[in-house]
Amino acid sequence: MRRLLTCSLIAVAALAGCHSGQQAPTQSAASQNFKVYKLRGKVVSTDAAKGEATLDHEAIPGFMEAMTMPYKLKDASILGELHPGDVITADLLVSTDPNADYLLDHIVVVAQAKPDHRPAVSYHVPTPGDATPDFKLRNQDGQPIHLGQFKGKALLVTFIYTRCPSPDFCPRVTRNFAALEKQLAANPALYAKTHLLCVSFDPVYDTPERLRAYGATYIGIGSDAKNAFAHWDFAVPEKPVLAEMAKFFDLGITNETDGTITHTLSTTLIGPDGMVARFYPGNEWTVEQVLADVKQSAARAG
Repeated sequence: MRRLLTCSLIAVAALAGCHSGQQAPTQSAASQNFKVYKLRGKVVSTDAAKGEATLDHEAIPGFMEAMTMPYKLKDASILGELHPGDVITADLLVSTDPNADYLLDHIVVVAQAKPDHRPAVSYHVPTPGDATPDFKLRNQDGQPIHLGQFKGKALLVTFIYTRCPSPDFCPRVTRNFAALEKQLAANPALYAKTHLLCVSFDPVYDTPERLRAYGATYIGIGSDAKNAFAHWDFAVPEKPVLAEMAKFFDLGITNETDGTITHTLSTTLIGPDGMVARFYPGNEWTVEQVLADVKQSAARAG
C-alpha cells in the first residue's frame, strides 16, 4: 500500500504504508486561502492531459453529497500512481476564489486495485498499543536524552522547527503545549506524572542554543533560567534518527531550496508503559481534549 504526500512547492511522492488517519495540510498549502475537507472515494479513471482523476466518492460532510466527478490533483505527476479501482482518502482543497478548481492533496491509497508499487520507505501511523522505539536526541542544554527515560510518565511528543514561518503550524502547536504546561503545573500530582517534548526536524539549524531561546519564549522565562526546562524539553535528533522518527510518527518533511521545510504535523501521547496512547495528526486538536487524554494516561502511572 502507498501514501502519496504532495504539496504545491514540491514534486514528490512520499511513499509509505496506507492509513486512514487525517493528515494536516502542508505548510505551503496552508498559507493559501483554502478550506480543507476530507474526501474518501474510488478512482474511476485518470486523465494525465488534464492532470485530474475522476472519483466516485462518499458524501463530504459540510460540503457536498456523494457523487462521481473529476478533480484536479495539486501534483499531477503522481497520477501514474493511481489506478481505476483504487480506494483513496485525500484532502480536498476548496479555494475562496469561486472560479478556481478543486484540488486533491495528501492522497492516501487505502486499498489498491493494482498492487504494482513497492515503496522504498514505509511510514507508520502511531496506533494505541504500539511500542515506541527508544529514540535518542539532544536537548536545549546540549544533553543527551532518550524516550525510554520518560517511562513511568505520560509523555506528549510533537514536532516543530524554530524557523517555521506559518503561525498555524509550529507556533500554534507550541502555543498549545505552553497552555498544557500551565494547566499541568497547576496540578502538582499530575505534573509529576507527565512530561512534554518538542522535537525539531531541523538538525542543521536548530542547535541547543536556538532550541533553548525558542523554548524560553513559550515557557515565559529567560533562556538562562535554571530548571526552566525540567518538565518540557526541546530536542533534536541526528539526521539518521530523525529519518526513523519521521517514519514512526508519520511525519512528512521536505527541505525546500529556499531554506524552509514543507511538513505535516504529528503529535503523539505515549503512556507510562512506553506504548502509544493517542495520536493527533494535524493541528485541530484542542488543549482541553489532549489534557483529558493526558490525565487518563497519567492515572495509569505507578
